[in-house]
Amino acid sequence: MAALDDEAAGGLTLFVGRVRDHDGGRDVDGLDYTAHPTALEKLREVCERVADEYDVHGLAAVHRVGTLAIGDIAVIVATTSSHRGDAFAASRALIDTLKAEVPIWKHQRFEDGTDEWVGTP
Repeated sequence: MAALDDEAAGGLTLFVGRVRDHDGGRDVDGLDYTAHPTALEKLREVCERVADEYDVHGLAAVHRVGTLAIGDIAVIVATTSSHRGDAFAASRALIDTLKAEVPIWKHQRFEDGTDEWVGTP
């Protein structure tokens, strides 16, 4: 998080994504995240691209893998900028691009005993 420590940054945004108890009208019991071996490299590329496209001082992103329970933190993105508008825009771009391009897949388990994979190619 040292990348976010900048006294010139007047805006710091933080998005925390948590495991929710429902999806598509179904009750979720828990989930597992699995990452492709290239996920970290791809996440770095996404961070670099967002940093180049937005007026930010710094940014950070982390996505957990493994078994998570309802309420657990799954993903965090943060950005700093001179102004809040730029920080908010960069954070939105960072989380949206991370979810669209970084090969991390979610295996949801539902309370009715069924399951589904989300985000798989």
